[in-house]
Amino acid sequence: MIASDNRSGDDARFYVDGRWEERSHAARIAVVNPFSEEIVGHVAAGSSADVDLAVAAARRAFETFSRSTVDERLALLGRVLALLEERAELFAQAIVTEMGAPIGFARSAHVPFAIAHVRTQMEVLRHYKFLSIEDGFAISKEPIGVCALITPWNWPLYQITAKVAPAIAAGCTVVLKPSELSPYSAQLFAQVMHDAGAPAGVFNLVGGTGEVVGAALAAHPDVDMISITGSTRAGVLVAQAAAATVKRVVQELGGKSPNLFLDDADFEQGVAKGVLAGMRNAGQSCSAPTRMLVPESRLAEVEALALAAVSGITLGDPRNEKTSMGPIANAAQYARVQAMIASGIEDGARLVCGGPGRPDGLGRGYFARPTVFSDVTPAMRVASEEIFGPVLVVMPYRDEAQAIAIANDTVYGLGASVQSGDRNRARRVAARLRAGQVHINYPAWNGHAPFGGYKRSGNGREYGVHGFEEYLETKAVVGY
Repeated sequence: MIASDNRSGDDARFYVDGRWEERSHAARIAVVNPFSEEIVGHVAAGSSADVDLAVAAARRAFETFSRSTVDERLALLGRVLALLEERAELFAQAIVTEMGAPIGFARSAHVPFAIAHVRTQMEVLRHYKFLSIEDGFAISKEPIGVCALITPWNWPLYQITAKVAPAIAAGCTVVLKPSELSPYSAQLFAQVMHDAGAPAGVFNLVGGTGEVVGAALAAHPDVDMISITGSTRAGVLVAQAAAATVKRVVQELGGKSPNLFLDDADFEQGVAKGVLAGMRNAGQSCSAPTRMLVPESRLAEVEALALAAVSGITLGDPRNEKTSMGPIANAAQYARVQAMIASGIEDGARLVCGGPGRPDGLGRGYFARPTVFSDVTPAMRVASEEIFGPVLVVMPYRDEAQAIAIANDTVYGLGASVQSGDRNRARRVAARLRAGQVHINYPAWNGHAPFGGYKRSGNGREYGVHGFEEYLETKAVVGY
């Protein structure tokens, strides 16, 4: 099968040291289309030996690539950018197949936002000062080394470029382990890196499970840094495995983000936007604003507005351009969403819409009913645990102080939103929220704004210059 045209099917290859390597004797991992629930192909399950080969290639390449010039790295990233734009539709189709994103959303969000990460890192690289002179010493920023990058299934291409682009911009070399549940976009990306002329060993791809490949990368003594996007549980395991070699660990993990409506917010527009923000990508976003905090006096109004917003969602075949919500990406996550909806009912949350089971008219596929709970209290599981599905909880509050307390009453701290007609008031509230990125009144996505978590949502930052600097070491040269 030709890698540049691979959207599904069997592909037992890894990309190591500048070439595709066949692993025909490796164990196979089935890839399931979440719409049809059918196996559409298999990929190879990597081993610790595969990791050793990829890391060795990256280590050899680092000696030269770490000394490459800014112009050389800009040229490489520019070629990557051009190829991603040229092959955008291939990536969109792959994402539909492997994780069920609607084709319209894949074309309008998954792929263009992924491409934007490359463009953003080129902008950062053009202006970054790698050497600065202080009073009696110099500060040199240098590439950290071999970077292991572990990416998730929910935004497969987006998370790849969010990690690979800054690593390459910094002069690091890479071993990528994509999710085995959504591997096709990663294989297409590896072909882009090859066709863009990445020097051998600068970019490597080894597929497989977190338990084997992820663990081997985290513990590997020749890996200088590991960056993982995934569940908090996975992030903890990676950090524990990495501790023995004292490598840098950057984690972008779970979230339970509040969307705090102050009493002067535009409820008519804001509630609908909040529902759609919480449920976009079928709710499978770590920063999704899935806790809607509203004044108790406005609860009935919010429920009606939320119900109206959900009624406008079109579920169905993700290949149909009219579909706005596809299936949950895999069977395990579908079961998790169903269990959490059941727990909300058991804990006494009031269903505004949705509930357990598939939506009417959809007899196959991992489809969950877009669900809104109201009268939710912080003690309920649906208020405290990450669901990762199209489930929104509406939580009433008495006053601003209680609203802020509820917003911060979580082990997570990835994202938060504030809605208010008074921007200064919104800024004041935003300053009190314990989250790595706060949105005021639904701003446009910005690839330069740093993204990452407080508390159990992770360590370190991605995007823009802050994400770029995660891939750099700081050297002080005294007497420079």
